[in-house]
Amino acid sequence: MTSPSSRTIRIGTRASNLAMAQTGTIGKILEEAGQKVELVPISTPGDRSSAPIAEIGVGVFTSAVREALLAKEVDVAVHSYKDLPTAPEPGIVLAAVSKREDPRDVLIARDGLTLSELPTGAKVGTGSPRRMTQLRALGLGLEVVPIRGNIDTRISKVTSGELDAIVVAKAGLTRVGKLDLVTEVIDPIQILPAPAQGALAVETRVDDVDTEHLLRSIVDDEATRVAVAAERAVLATLQAGCSAPVGALAEVVEDLNSEGGVVERLSLRGVAATATEGDSVQILKASAVADKHEADRLGRTVASELLDLGAGALSR
Repeated sequence: MTSPSSRTIRIGTRASNLAMAQTGTIGKILEEAGQKVELVPISTPGDRSSAPIAEIGVGVFTSAVREALLAKEVDVAVHSYKDLPTAPEPGIVLAAVSKREDPRDVLIARDGLTLSELPTGAKVGTGSPRRMTQLRALGLGLEVVPIRGNIDTRISKVTSGELDAIVVAKAGLTRVGKLDLVTEVIDPIQILPAPAQGALAVETRVDDVDTEHLLRSIVDDEATRVAVAAERAVLATLQAGCSAPVGALAEVVEDLNSEGGVVERLSLRGVAATATEGDSVQILKASAVADKHEADRLGRTVASELLDLGAGALSR
């Protein structure tokens, strides 16, 4: 078998500018470690569809890349982690989770406005049911409308005057160098990010142990991995899809143990939107703290609390 250090590692990714940019960050990490890499763009059904995300599901963006990996057309697959289904994929292993970008959402609004400065009735666009429900729950009187398209397409809807503002992930703007357009970084207290937002999942085949070990040793970031594991455990326990109105954010924090010593623990917040009578939406919230090695259990604990509060009526 050819060792990873003496061959070119083919990295598969969606062909969008954002996907290529974020995959390039993984390629750069490997190149700096002395590896030869090649980025392989893959067209997915999601990229070719104009239907709303809630209808097609974000899985259509990842399936084609995973198929190329299993067919040995590429050696590594890189995804926006929040786009991956929570169920494991046979034949594929999560080899690494790279250091996370800022997971928060941001506002891009006309005239440099913030959320609180937007007038009643202002049109705010987003493609995410999670963002839609949390925006409406703020009670600002905004008209929240669904949109699709790449970052440039979404931004153009503000510059053209079609929309007053859009809400997108800060991580995406960071990766394509457009942070200067941000008019507000939204506090997670107002809008909690999607589980795994800002994180990249780096996969390889289960039988390619050399590549798995290489990625784990060079690319993996432990703090990101455990935080994202807790967040995705919330999603899995709620049995909600990647585009469901669920938010979760975990952070490694310092805490005191029983002897008064400082230890690192994992703090997790979760939200789920559930429909009530009429068109109103109720935002359910839960939080908990646990040891870092208990990420999965922590996620299930927060999800169970959300279920007890009524998240069983969650729209899937």
